[in-house]
Order: sequence, then structure tokens, then C-alpha cells
Amino acid sequence: MSPEAFGPAVVAWYQQHGRKDLPWQQDVTPYRVWISEIMLQQTQVSTVLGYFARFMDALPTVQDLAAAPLDEVLHLWTGLGYYTRARNLHKTAQQVCEHYKGEFPRSAETLATLPGIGPSTAGAIASLSMGLRAPILDGNVKRVLARYSAEQDYPGSTAATKRLWQLSELLTPQQSVAHYTQAMMDLGATLCTRKQPECQRCPVMTGCVAYQTDQQHLLPTPRPRKEVPVRRITMPILTNQDNAILLQQRPAEGIWGGLWSLPELSDIALLEPLLRQHQLVEQAQRRIEPLRHTFSHFHLDIEPWLVHVHSSAPFGVAESNWLWYNPSNPPRLGLAAPIKGLLERALIQLQLEI
Repeated sequence: MSPEAFGPAVVAWYQQHGRKDLPWQQDVTPYRVWISEIMLQQTQVSTVLGYFARFMDALPTVQDLAAAPLDEVLHLWTGLGYYTRARNLHKTAQQVCEHYKGEFPRSAETLATLPGIGPSTAGAIASLSMGLRAPILDGNVKRVLARYSAEQDYPGSTAATKRLWQLSELLTPQQSVAHYTQAMMDLGATLCTRKQPECQRCPVMTGCVAYQTDQQHLLPTPRPRKEVPVRRITMPILTNQDNAILLQQRPAEGIWGGLWSLPELSDIALLEPLLRQHQLVEQAQRRIEPLRHTFSHFHLDIEPWLVHVHSSAPFGVAESNWLWYNPSNPPRLGLAAPIKGLLERALIQLQLEI
């Protein structure tokens, strides 16, 4: 199949079989496409649907997002993971409003300079919402092109990524670019899947080297396996007589940056300095079921302890990065999914104790 024939074949398939009813495909704007593309990084469409609707209800324009407190943005993001995405959304919205008068730049190259927008996301925004010719190479498209060209190296490697970008540039047509871009995403999501690809339904089957050489089940080449390290921490769930729980806001950078979390200790035996810091006296403690949370590069084993505390002084916190959190009437804060789960588990335990 010639490069000139590839694009029209993909677009023709899209017209008949592609997805056209996703919420970000309605009332298309650069803002809506951008939010959806960031949410869809590392996340399934089925999961994103609810988050996208809530986000648009709360922050329907880039101006609304730029003006919103970061805590509100992180609250709307709670459960989606990879929270750097949410912090970068906030930064980019502010830059778009400050430097581009609230209008997204009409250039994939300029879009790619904004926080959290890489070349592929920039290409998707430019093509899907502006009709500009711009290649993309997200995970789905990378898989399609890796099979189509029978790329033998792991697609995430520098050399393979460079070759696949060159191929994406070569195959992206001059016309119908929005339909072509969406079609390539849809091909990877619905036909050219990781397992059991439906090659017989693929519009570019006749040009696919992997299919022609019976390698479609071997490609793309998997990421080289390496042992995932384990980190272990203790998280005390300090609860006062009102059943409020002490939370600390994490630093802006790093894991769960800017989110509210439980304090961390290397061992529950080291609890006393934390109690003294907040003028608290321990009344009772017990270990509750541990939790493992897996990041992309390590496992985090959390040992939670429910600790009842008392203070003769009125409950309060001196530092702005601490607060007493009422799980029965929670404030709108950004919480990492495992922390939200631990708070819900603690609330159940506290209710059982009543």
C-alpha cells in the first residue's frame, strides 16, 4: 500500500466504523480536545467519560480553569492518577490566558511548548480541533504503526520512536486530517489491540508487514522486563474526638505533588514527634489492613494505623499545609486514590466503633 493510499483507506474506514459520539467530539473546541487528550493519557475511555463530564461542568472554559484554585483542579482529578497532568493543565491554562489572550496557539509546534503538552498531544489538538495537518504518535497509533512497519525494536526506545514519528509524518494526509487522526486512534483502540488484533477488519491489512509475515501477535516488541522495587511506609490515621483526620499537603513536586495525604513515617514507633508537633495525646492505636499501590516504576506498600488522639487545647493546626479533614463532610481537596480509599476505610472503622 502506498503512503498516498494509506490515509484515504483509514478515513473511509472511519466514516463507516469510527467513534463519533464521544463527548469531546461534540461542540469541538481546542479546550475540550486538550482536556480529553490529557485525561486519556494512561487512562481508558470508559474511565475518562465521567471525569470529563464533571470537569466540563465545573470548569467549562480555559479562563475558568486558569482562575480556579489548584485544590479544586486536583479535587476534580482525584482518582485519575498521574497528578502532574492536572498541575500542568492548571499551568497551561494560565499561560494560554496570560500570553495568548485565552486562545490556543494555532501551531502544533507552539502547542508542544506548553506544560504537559508533548508533540503527540499537540498534534491531536491541532488536527482534531483546528483541522491542521499534524502527525500524532500516542500509544494506540504507535502500536498500529509498529505492526504496519514490523518495527522490531521496543517502540518506546529512542531509535524506534524516531522511526515511527517519521512514518507517522509520511502517512498523515493533507486532507481530512481530523477524521484521519481520530481514525488512527480508533484503529488502535478497537481493532489493532494489544491482544487478539482483528486484522481481517483492518483497512490497511494489505500493507501491514506484521500481518503479511504473521508477526502481528509478536509485535509491538514488549518493554524489556526489569524488577520493580518495593518501598514501604507507615501512615498514621490520626483521628480526633470529632472523627476528623489529620492530613498534610504534599510538596508541589514529586509523587502526589500538591495533593493532601496522610503523614508518612518509617515506623509507627516514631509517632511521638508528630503528636508533639500538633499537641496531641494518643489514646489508642491499632493496625488496619495494609495496602499496596503500584506506580509505573515502583510498588508502594502502605501500613496504615488508626490512632485516636486527644488534646486539651482546641483542635487546630498551626501550619497552613495541615488540616483536620472530616470524612463525613469532606472539603473539596485533591486526594490520591489510595489515600481516598484509606480515608473511606477509616470512616467505616470509626462507624463500627460507635
